[in-house]
Amino acid sequence: MRKEKVLLLGASGSMGFAAFQELWSRKNDNGERKYDIVLLLRPSKKNKKIFRKYLKSSGIISCKDRRIREDLRNSFKIVWGDATIYDDVVQAIRGVDWVLCTMAIIPPEADRHPAQAKAVNTTAIENIVRAIEAEPNGAENIRLVYTGTVAATGDRLPPIQRGRVGDPLKPSIFDFYATTKVRGEWAVLESNIKRWVSLRQTFIMIPDILRTEDPIMFHQPINSYMENNTMRDAGRGLVNCLDVPDDSDFWRRVYNMAGGPSCRVVFLDFMKIAYELLGMDYKNIMERKWFALRNFHMQFFDDSALLNEYIHNWGDSMDDYWDMVKSALPRSLKVVATLNKISPTFRKFAEKTARKRLDALARHPDGTLGWYEAHNEMRMSAFYGSYERFESIPDWDEDMPEMRHDAPFEQLNHGYDETKTELELNDLQDAAAFRGGECMSLSWSGDLYETLGWRCAFDHAFAAKPYTIIKAGHWCPQCLPPPWNYDEIATKNPFFAQVWYPNHDSSESYYYPEDCYKDVVS
Repeated sequence: MRKEKVLLLGASGSMGFAAFQELWSRKNDNGERKYDIVLLLRPSKKNKKIFRKYLKSSGIISCKDRRIREDLRNSFKIVWGDATIYDDVVQAIRGVDWVLCTMAIIPPEADRHPAQAKAVNTTAIENIVRAIEAEPNGAENIRLVYTGTVAATGDRLPPIQRGRVGDPLKPSIFDFYATTKVRGEWAVLESNIKRWVSLRQTFIMIPDILRTEDPIMFHQPINSYMENNTMRDAGRGLVNCLDVPDDSDFWRRVYNMAGGPSCRVVFLDFMKIAYELLGMDYKNIMERKWFALRNFHMQFFDDSALLNEYIHNWGDSMDDYWDMVKSALPRSLKVVATLNKISPTFRKFAEKTARKRLDALARHPDGTLGWYEAHNEMRMSAFYGSYERFESIPDWDEDMPEMRHDAPFEQLNHGYDETKTELELNDLQDAAAFRGGECMSLSWSGDLYETLGWRCAFDHAFAAKPYTIIKAGHWCPQCLPPPWNYDEIATKNPFFAQVWYPNHDSSESYYYPEDCYKDVVS
């Protein structure tokens, strides 16, 4: 019986490598690998080192094209190439049954190098779609599993801390990662591929907790509601998509992917536990005003259970994750943690050292203190609202924001009657009007994947499928940042205003140009 061939993109990343290990470990009854595996990887030293043992164990030989390595049975193949180059993608996709795409340039690199982020997160996805459609019967037979991002919906602080697919997309200001990922998802949703799915992945927690220490940590408000995922659950869930039958209603839909209620935590509690593992009190090593008041992302998902019904991706809890962190701590840090817990003198020294390190991160050009000291008007307005709001932030435990897991929340209106099983043209017209625009098509078959004409409040005409607009939260691609002019958009688009005015004043009128990232790039 012919084995299915799976192309995995982004196999050297956190989620991608976890997915690769899951793929590699799956066996048939006869002990052979269940799937033929194809990887498209940049020929970097890092990637070659990671996959050297897998090449060796497969007895890889060279083909005529020396950029390709595959075993004699064609069960494992690596194309050393670049997904931003169409011909390399064609080479990798040839003959596959599945494409699993975890590939991305993520923050902070994406936000400091937006051209590179666009190449990988948008252009490469367009290449993948194009190559699938170019294969003989590719659009009909090749299944595409794309990983989107929670960052697409941007800042979701109380009272809108819980969200679902279909809510407005709102990449946060300066978040070039999110804007490029939204465009990548658009390419998938608007394709002719018959079986695609987009999994909007949440924050994937890595056991090496200190790797998260970067100036970007201070971009996140302390009251951010987070429904996270572990690497192994993310990778296993992705591979579990291979078990979904072709006739399932799983396909041609967007899902929020996270670990469920057991993986929910508020950011301040996340930091508190992380530093407690090291025997430290976060209040002694960081100041509250170092953390932004708005303009990040993350939320609790009201609908992550829906994806779990199909791919059974829920597994680890926050407690499981903290056990992973403890196990991953290097011996030196375990010793430090022990000394911190038994010696107040040593703890005071360790906290002083940690504070000095974190203070330096906060004063980085892309750190919040760095913005304040450099009088960076754009960053301060985007993340704090004003200098005055920054300066008025009290100390820890004073006038703390809402952080209860069961706090009241507002469910967003999607602009049409969601209880209807079959929609009509007037439903699309109502949804478009709620977005400040109109549905230009005069007739509609009722097919959510039929391309129709639309117009936004700024008189931009565009074509899109109803699913993309009313079910997935997309709207005018020309209005999608950069540049960011959300204050003006919110005055004309009630749908978008729902996610803007909870923490922005109607009197604000800011504009952030396409090259705004250069303010912190040396």
